Amino acid sequence: MKNRNITLRMAVPDDAKALVAVYAPYVLHTAVTYEYEVPSADEFRQRIAHTLENYPYVVAEVDGEIAGYAYTGRLGVRAAFAWAAETSIYLREDCHGLGIGTMLYEALERFSAAQHIVTLHSAIAWSDDVDDPWLTRGSPAFHRHLGFTETAHFRHCGYKFDRWYDLLWMEKTLGTLPEKPKPFRPLPALTKEECSACLDRK
Repeated sequence: MKNRNITLRMAVPDDAKALVAVYAPYVLHTAVTYEYEVPSADEFRQRIAHTLENYPYVVAEVDGEIAGYAYTGRLGVRAAFAWAAETSIYLREDCHGLGIGTMLYEALERFSAAQHIVTLHSAIAWSDDVDDPWLTRGSPAFHRHLGFTETAHFRHCGYKFDRWYDLLWMEKTLGTLPEKPKPFRPLPALTKEECSACLDRK
């Protein structure tokens, strides 16, 4: 990471083409995502805009070029899910090992705390085959390193590359569990100063 200028910023819909380029190898060459086909830039633009209506969508840049992104979204549609969010993260293939994933997740945690979100959840593909050519065990290890714990293991719920995959659910409680949570704050309710503080990795 020495001598590399790494910055975080909020994504905008016009990032769609660059973010698809980051995401595409995961679709085509891994079981990390259960999508079969790479979405179009227009579809990705809609996804970004939809997320930003309520949740952060954070982009990491290395020396001015997009190196990865992460975002949160509501865990479920019912009212009681308001204080739980699901996380997603993808890094450019040549940008692993720079600490970018940790920076992105720390930003998501700061945003989540500002939004009064209490728990973060992540759905992670899993294979019992340690030599699976389409999936490593890097993601569970990454989440454990950040304080997530496994809470559920769904068997044989994904089928890709002519083989079955499991799904791990991992979660992290942010701070002390309140007796009663404060009202959820959608992203547009945060001030510019709050958003800047959430993106500040120092």
